[in-house]
Amino acid sequence: MTGLHWSDLPPATLAALRDGAVIPAHPLALDARRAFDRASQRALTRYYVDAGAGGIAVGVHTTQFAIRERGLHRPVLELAAETASAWTSRPLVLVAGAVGRTAQAVAEARLARALGYHAVLLSLAAMKGAGEDELVGHCAAVAAEMPLVGFYLQPAVGGVALSRRFWTRFAGIDNVVAIKVAPFDRYATLDVVFGVAAAGAEERIALYTGNDDHIVLDLALPFVARVGGREVELRFRGGLLGHWSVWTSGAVRLHARIRAELAAGPPSRELLALDAMVTDCNAALFDVANGFAGCIAGCHEVLRRQGLMETNLCLDPREAMSPGQAEELDRVRAAYPELADDDFVAANLSRWRG
Repeated sequence: MTGLHWSDLPPATLAALRDGAVIPAHPLALDARRAFDRASQRALTRYYVDAGAGGIAVGVHTTQFAIRERGLHRPVLELAAETASAWTSRPLVLVAGAVGRTAQAVAEARLARALGYHAVLLSLAAMKGAGEDELVGHCAAVAAEMPLVGFYLQPAVGGVALSRRFWTRFAGIDNVVAIKVAPFDRYATLDVVFGVAAAGAEERIALYTGNDDHIVLDLALPFVARVGGREVELRFRGGLLGHWSVWTSGAVRLHARIRAELAAGPPSRELLALDAMVTDCNAALFDVANGFAGCIAGCHEVLRRQGLMETNLCLDPREAMSPGQAEELDRVRAAYPELADDDFVAANLSRWRG
């Protein structure tokens, strides 16, 4: 192949991806005129690095797909990559979102490669109505350009229902390095797990949770698939999450705690109890009561309150906080202070904005 293969990645970067990392989905910072706020955007990237994130995902749903129509796609990807590389020398997995039909997705993968990204997270939302052969061909074309992170996006925000057979064929593409599993559906989550096992790709492909409604359980529990006369145990190694775009140092602590407990034995009752608490926080952040209408604005609001963003605005004025969502954010912040990181942000904010 002429593109970037996973075997070409820096060994430490590939190891970080496969071992499992906290990868926040990077928001887009806007000022009061809804113009790109570069200072806040740099501060966010620096925050994620210093919080201990193992990577960042840029140009994805949380970044707002509309950056492409507003001429912000390249500037946003470029600024994140430049800021991250200047801020740290440790391995950091850079993931760029790719969307659209095949020609657009391939072009976006090529851009990501040129800007120094390591993998692309491929949304299939634009392929709605395509048959399985066309979907697999589309994915293979993008994988010829860059290591690929699959993406099972929940239908509520534009995702496409994908079969177990599709995931088996997808996992058979050699340049697939990870899958973000985010259908918010346990049956669909199992389809991905069984697909990876059926393809015999469990060593090559790292599973990342995007199921913001079950973050802790995805990371804490084994998933066992019996396929082809063998029993395969798979585990979610990390998370690539819009939820983790806020309170990120708390997410890093949580991820480390889960890994430590699993290394020592079965997860504790206290750890498992956190699943409901984290999910309750997510309900407020993602505005579940209103069908996820304020899911991006809710994350922005937390970052605005911390001083990392000037506003909670989105590119589309119709995307905004829902009535009652601010009060829900107040409630979960007060109920679960151990999951937040306001003190960490306050202690470092001036440096990140410098």
